Amino acid sequence: MAKAAAKRGKNKDNARRSKKKISILTQEKVEYVDYKDVNLLRRFMSDRAKIRARRVTGNDSQQQKEIARAIKNAREMALLPYANRVTTQRGGGRGRDRDGDGDRGDRGDRRERPPRREEAATELVLDTATAGATASAGTNGEGASE
Repeated sequence: MAKAAAKRGKNKDNARRSKKKISILTQEKVEYVDYKDVNLLRRFMSDRAKIRARRVTGNDSQQQKEIARAIKNAREMALLPYANRVTTQRGGGRGRDRDGDGDRGDRGDRRERPPRREEAATELVLDTATAGATASAGTNGEGASE
């Protein structure tokens, strides 16, 4: 029974990983990774400024440690960003923009929405405050005395 388990054959996953990735550092014969060499370090970072994994870059563990240390030093010296901001367009929701005004430009038949409770309350307070100011300014400078 033990012989049958040993006689399995080749692993099916080996067909996918047939060629090992070669590191950029060994290709270009770099012996020292400098934190000031930003162009080299950017090749080991993703578009969102994350450090790429060893399996992606092909580095061995010692090279990966050197790269990570150099990237972290370069970030501290403000030569590299900690994170890049990537903005993507998302699909529209139910006809309302992010600022909530609902004006999308492609639909002219939309009704104007009533103001929210908070907006209506602030408009009411502003109207009463401006009305009081105009009433007191209308007298002969002594204020509202009746």
